[in-house]
This record gives sequence, structure tokens and C-alpha cells, in this order.
Amino acid sequence: MFDVRVPIRDWIETAVRYLQRQFATVFDGFADVVDAIIGALLSGFQAVPPLLLMGAIVLLVLWLAGWRLALFSAIGLLLIDNIGLWTPFLNTLALVVAAQLLIVLVGLPLGILAASSDTAERIMRPVLDFMQTMPAFVYLIPAVMFFGIGLVPGVVATFVFALPPLVRLVNLGIRQVPTDLIEAADAFGSTRWQKLVKVQFPVAMPTVLAGLNQSIMLNLSMVVIASMIGARGLGTEVLRGIQRINVGQGFEAGLAVVILAIILDRLTASLGKRQQRRARE
Repeated sequence: MFDVRVPIRDWIETAVRYLQRQFATVFDGFADVVDAIIGALLSGFQAVPPLLLMGAIVLLVLWLAGWRLALFSAIGLLLIDNIGLWTPFLNTLALVVAAQLLIVLVGLPLGILAASSDTAERIMRPVLDFMQTMPAFVYLIPAVMFFGIGLVPGVVATFVFALPPLVRLVNLGIRQVPTDLIEAADAFGSTRWQKLVKVQFPVAMPTVLAGLNQSIMLNLSMVVIASMIGARGLGTEVLRGIQRINVGQGFEAGLAVVILAIILDRLTASLGKRQQRRARE
């Protein structure tokens, strides 16, 4: 047998160095934009007194998801503040919101493109499979190489890891719109944009929201991992607990992550159920 080694590692390193040289300005500009978004979110959160911000969150949850989740949110947020994790919680919330904004801005157009073109879907499918099955830790390496240490590479790694579910489910939801509705829209002379906005997207909204829910959960699952490259927040507290073998510190931070995850999960799930009821009516 011939011992022939394929130099994949060398190819990847060469490609990364080339991108670093040729697109350094682009990466720096993108990092500045993401950093500004995170800074604006964090400044806005911190400018509001904790109890007032908690009340606003609870009222929003009450309006969208009902009193049970609102009661849980109130107890959970008060507990987070009581154990001294309110500032890390806000850091994590800013990171999650910033990453989710990028996911939505990129995922929705890509999902719509995949639904409108079989060729685009065939091209995207293996790329999304690769993105979704690659271990999350691997995304930290190029994120650090292109964007350094801090919140920005954490957002980028989270974005890449959590993007596929939204693209897939936007594509699926639009493709599952009943044919008779599409034919009726065509019969009335609707343009492609009118058909998308007034027929396909409203009908596909429950599936789209399911994709949003899954991407948020994957987003939150990267919180601890992103702390390894300097992303501040609850993940940093978990990491410190691991490094110091401090079970209590790790448990408290993990509990805060769980509370945030439950609130966001139930909130998006309730929005999906509301859309389903509207679709039936």
C-alpha cells in the first residue's frame, strides 16, 4: 500500500492566511459593526435599573405567553439578581441577541432563496449539513484567527453554529404552502414579492418560528463554549467554576443559563402556537 498523505491541514492554513491578508479590512469593519451592536445593546440594558428591566421583560412575557411563564420569569430573574449574576446575565443576553440578529438577517433570505430555487437548495444542503455536524469547538479557531479574542468571535462562532436550523425550516415552511393557495395568488396576478409576503410567508410562519426557536437554543448552547475565547457572560462563570473545581459557582451560572433558555424557548414556542391558531381561523 502507498502511504500518501493528503495535506488538508496545509491547504486550510494557506487559505486562512490568504483570507487574513486579503480581507483584513473587511474583517476589521465587520468586527467594529458587531462590537458596536453588542455595546449598544449592553449599554441599553445596563442603563435601565435591574428591577425596571425585569418588570419590562415580565410584562412582555405576560403579553406574549401568559401568566405562568411570566411568573416563572419574575422568579427566575429575581433569583439571578439575588445570586449576583445580573451583570453576566446581561452580557450573555447581549451576545445572544446580537448573534440572533445576524442569524435572522442572513437565515431568512437564504431560506427564501432555497425555497424558490431547487438548484440553490441542492447547493446549500451539503453546506448546511457540514455546518450543523461540525463540532462547535472547531468554529472557535477561525473565529479567533479572523477576529481576535472577545465577544465578536463568540458572536461569529455562534452565528455559524446556529444558522442552519433557521435556513432549513424557512425553506421547508415555504415549500409546504398548499399549491391551491399559490395558484389562487397567481390567478389574481400577484407578483413574486406579493405572493411571498402575503401568502407564503404568513402560512409558513409557524414553521419559521420553530426554526427561530431551534436557532435560539443552539445560540444559547454556545454561551459556555464562547467563553473560552473571551466572550464575557454566564459562560465565563461556568468556565471559572470548572477551572477552580467549584461546583456551586458552576451550578449557579448554569442555572442562570437554564432560566434564560426556558424563557426564550417558551416565548418563541408560544408565538408559534399563536400563529398556528391564526392560520386555522
